[in-house]
Amino acid sequence: MKKGFVDPSKLELNDRVVAIKRVSKTVKGGRTMRFSALVVVGDGNGHVGVGLGKAGEVSEAIRKGKEAAQRAIVEIPINENNSIYHDYTGVYGSSRVLMKTAPEGTGVVAGGPVRAVVELAGIKNIRAKSLGSNNKTNVVMATLEGLKAMKTPEEVARLRGISVEQLLG
Repeated sequence: MKKGFVDPSKLELNDRVVAIKRVSKTVKGGRTMRFSALVVVGDGNGHVGVGLGKAGEVSEAIRKGKEAAQRAIVEIPINENNSIYHDYTGVYGSSRVLMKTAPEGTGVVAGGPVRAVVELAGIKNIRAKSLGSNNKTNVVMATLEGLKAMKTPEEVARLRGISVEQLLG
């Protein structure tokens, strides 16, 4: 199993539908309507996943999106302030999401798609700003990419071959 991926059967997951889009395809007999649902699942304790489901009915698209999100759950490092360890900009397509650490009591200062991901991940104190494209799918994916790239001070110290005390000064 890859680093950061988790077995969803051991977690109590909550889910949130971020976006539902009606998609039409023009065929010989006219237009066929289908639905696309962007779903985020998380346990509020450092595990979060994102999935996209597509189907002819809204409920079926949501179910498929939830299943896809459960298969794609990753583990996110969270510090003692229920925040992220360091500032980072997540990038996906032309969307960029700037995420900054925040002290205890700040709360989640973020837009809708980013808020869904960080709340379900269990982050309680963060400041985030969506930059570039505001396509909900890309903003959610950029947030997830940024969170996956987070490193704890222990990981950074090990990679540099120094102690945590030397790293933090």
